[in-house]
Amino acid sequence: MDTIQNETCSSVNNYIRTKSARGGIYRRFIKRPMDFVLSLLAIIVLSPLMIIIAVLVRIKLGSPVLFKQERPGLNEKVFTIYKFRTMTDKRDENGELLPDSLRLTRFGKMLRATSLDELPELFNILKGDMSFVGPRPLLVQYLSLYNAHQRRRHEVRSGLTGNAQINGRNAISWEDKFNLDVAYVDNVTFIGDWKIIFLTIKKVLLREGISSDTSVTMEPFRGSAEM
Repeated sequence: MDTIQNETCSSVNNYIRTKSARGGIYRRFIKRPMDFVLSLLAIIVLSPLMIIIAVLVRIKLGSPVLFKQERPGLNEKVFTIYKFRTMTDKRDENGELLPDSLRLTRFGKMLRATSLDELPELFNILKGDMSFVGPRPLLVQYLSLYNAHQRRRHEVRSGLTGNAQINGRNAISWEDKFNLDVAYVDNVTFIGDWKIIFLTIKKVLLREGISSDTSVTMEPFRGSAEM
């Protein structure tokens, strides 16, 4: 019986090592060059569309056309993310910005629903700040709120889309989102990445998971129990 169990454990361990090695080769030597080539091609092909969107944003929402914000990526290194602006700068009588729901225009909602606001992130991918697939880059202030498990999402480059985006996007809880991110970190593969890309296209076309039940985007993360 012990011999059988040892052989079974050995087979399982060999399978895991083989699977990890395959994913490791893709992750270490193929993923980044693939991201560079595909992002460059996408920028060239989509440049007319991005120019049109930029003009419309300038007309409908004003300047600046791009929304820029610092986000933590691989190994928690902070970079500047680029998106098309989707909100106005409307403020109350005290000079404070109005809530997102009041600043998000119909045009802005359309950009978010179609994910066209995220096209400038192609330049982040080209630069190496991001990848096509990986955990979405969140706010810098969340770093101090992560537990050890959640912090593992920064073991890979942040992504334009990811495991959480094809499994609910903003309509799932933070805990579920982080669990999906870490599951991706533990299983980065060529086939898995392309599956996520194709499922993301499907989600965008169906406009699923754009908002949570109580917010036009996603409620702020306020931390969770230690793990």
